[in-house]
Amino acid sequence: MPPRILTEKCNGCEGLPESRCEEACPGNLMVVDAATGKARCRCTRDCWDCMSCTKACPRAAIETRIPYQLGYHKASLRPIMGKEHITWKCVDIHGVETTYKYRNRLQADKNA
Repeated sequence: MPPRILTEKCNGCEGLPESRCEEACPGNLMVVDAATGKARCRCTRDCWDCMSCTKACPRAAIETRIPYQLGYHKASLRPIMGKEHITWKCVDIHGVETTYKYRNRLQADKNA
């Protein structure tokens, strides 16, 4: 499932030469629409759900929908990147939210 852009939160990383999601996407699929100033996936069928854009978004404006075969359309999984931790917010098909918090290994490696 391609990333879902929460347009009320997305500002296209205004002021930056390239949005964070554009920088993070290994498939070069993310783009900021010139007409709206909001991010979008230019070719959703080519997205392989790596969640790089979701993790990179500083405004938490991108979420990954769990494929309907696994959790139906109400379910979602959203990572929130912190300096030392990554927090995963999971919402199941019944709307029950579970939060998991893990130490960010990339940051830990820099401090080692």
